[in-house]
Amino acid sequence: MQITATAVSLTVDDVAASAKFFTHHLGYTETMAADGFASLSRQDAAADIVLLRRGIEVLPADQRDLRAAGLILAFTVTELEAEEKRLRDEDVDITMPLREEPWGERLFQVTDPNGVVVQFVEWTTPTTD
Repeated sequence: MQITATAVSLTVDDVAASAKFFTHHLGYTETMAADGFASLSRQDAAADIVLLRRGIEVLPADQRDLRAAGLILAFTVTELEAEEKRLRDEDVDITMPLREEPWGERLFQVTDPNGVVVQFVEWTTPTTD
């Protein structure tokens, strides 16, 4: 098997709100859209995002009313501080401020209008005691 692309599908209540968030704040482009559906992509290594309206009939019946729970969409980025400042200046809800973990992870999180948590990560040298 050779994987040629990656996409994450998220079931949300308001597809338009999440699509606007990802296109306006995170540089995604809407490549396809229909009632209750949007496909988003970027020109870099980020995974594509497929947004589906909760309850949409294209999903199997047992999946239609599910929401993404416990999911964190994480992006490894460059210039982490600049990204946090840019998003803060754009009034994005920073739900976890920039911090550094001892294992070498610097990160912060934002949350989109549907509650999708997006984490931005930059890896550093772990601290030793």
